[in-house]
Amino acid sequence: MNFSTLDFIIFAAYCAVILGVGLFVSRDKKGHEKNAEDYFLAGKSLPWWAIGASLIAANISAEQFIGMSGSGFALGLAIASYEWMAAITLLLVGKYFLPIFIKKGLYTIPEFVEKRFSTNLKTILAVFWIALYVFVNLSSVLYLGSLALETIMGIPMMYGVLGLGLFAAAYSLYGGLSAVAWTDVIQVVFLILGGLVTTYLALNVVSDGQGVIVGFNQLIAAAPDSFHMILDESNPEFKNLPGIWVLVGGLWVANIYYWGFNQYIIQRTLAAKSLEESQKGIVLAAGLKLIIPFIVVIPGIAAYVMVNDPAIMARLGEAAQMNIPGAGASDKAYPWLLQLLPTGLKGVAFAALAAAVVSSLASMLNSTSTIFTMDIYKQYINKNATDKQLVSTGRIAAGAALVIACIMAPLLGGIDQAFQFIQEYTGIVSPGILAVFILGLFWKKTTNKAAIWGAILSVPLAIGLKMLPGIPFMNQMGLTAVGTMIIIAIISHMEHGGADDEKGIDLSGGLFKTSPVFNISAFAICIITAVLYAIFW
Repeated sequence: MNFSTLDFIIFAAYCAVILGVGLFVSRDKKGHEKNAEDYFLAGKSLPWWAIGASLIAANISAEQFIGMSGSGFALGLAIASYEWMAAITLLLVGKYFLPIFIKKGLYTIPEFVEKRFSTNLKTILAVFWIALYVFVNLSSVLYLGSLALETIMGIPMMYGVLGLGLFAAAYSLYGGLSAVAWTDVIQVVFLILGGLVTTYLALNVVSDGQGVIVGFNQLIAAAPDSFHMILDESNPEFKNLPGIWVLVGGLWVANIYYWGFNQYIIQRTLAAKSLEESQKGIVLAAGLKLIIPFIVVIPGIAAYVMVNDPAIMARLGEAAQMNIPGAGASDKAYPWLLQLLPTGLKGVAFAALAAAVVSSLASMLNSTSTIFTMDIYKQYINKNATDKQLVSTGRIAAGAALVIACIMAPLLGGIDQAFQFIQEYTGIVSPGILAVFILGLFWKKTTNKAAIWGAILSVPLAIGLKMLPGIPFMNQMGLTAVGTMIIIAIISHMEHGGADDEKGIDLSGGLFKTSPVFNISAFAICIITAVLYAIFW
């Protein structure tokens, strides 16, 4: 990539700042030893702006920068549905889920399952999540981040995996959620600014220096099919984004599961000073989600237009002939763009990419260790563990998860559109978990036995639907969620004959009351989302 000395200095400065801040906020205050609440929930002291920034930093990772740009290259703006619908989902989570979670004083999402259902179901889901985080999420983020290092700087895959893993571990294993959340505030600044710089320069290249607006209009003119949010059945990518069903079907399963019942996302909202503070953080994250497609999807479309325009490629010269993305290699789009950036800005953009990877790794490591420590170790191995033992176990668990993920990551080589790979395989377990939670939260008749059978049977149901030809995986997710809910409802009725379960949650009207700031902001976000869909339908 021909990094200059200035690029290396900028990147090194970013690394030093993140490590410095992470270790600074991790230090034990004089006369106070870090306890479990400090390590796993940042002492329940996070303000709204730190929560909002940390939610986005935890969410936006290599799977967005690399994977979603690759999907933008392959299928266009339609992939942005994951982001724009996530904005609406976040508002639903803030209004209807958080009040219940925070009222119950949770450390982990499996802990809610224990309070609502049973220890057995909590353990089943805890094992589900640990396996999913280690073998799918951590491994894929390490793989995609290392792919970028390999493409941009020629660093071999294994060295990239180890380097990224050790960097994330350096502050997150020691400091816990506090270190992760406060460094995320810095990471999100790098992430968004670096992403905007890449988008600006890509559009400027397309327009041959005539500016972003001209460049964007040229993208629409050169690739009009890349700007349709709703794909028709003739589109080869319909199997990934099945038209109108994206808005009314399985994408709601993916989004509500991810934002509402995903430990490494929801954990920072549980660490808020108060429910209102947590809800304001959710609104900030929802607003930022509306911007994300412009910094991760548009560059992918720009790369598609550039590599298919001989005039632009000739203008770019020799630099553009390295690692060219194409059919079967869509995920090279973003790294390919980075190598075209001018001196200095390469360092900024690369720091943004590293920030996306490292912040997500740190969040996933912290949440994996939280679930293992609080839901497995404390439950079955050492019920009387001291705070010191819990913190030490959390660090060991995170380290073990990282080692396994580092071994798994290189095995993912050769996947095209890794973002879709992650969604598809997460979608085998997420519909069943979603069904258990939704009915557990909002239907008092749901029984423990029904929830356990629903969670177990949802996996073979998902795999069975996956094996049927011609059903897009997003529709499989929707059908699995509905099927699991029906199974749970039938078993609950057979067991209790329509009576409320003794652990059913009492949902009083005042529980879901939100502040004027939340209500006005939520209304504005809904209107903007509707306008974006109307423009790019």
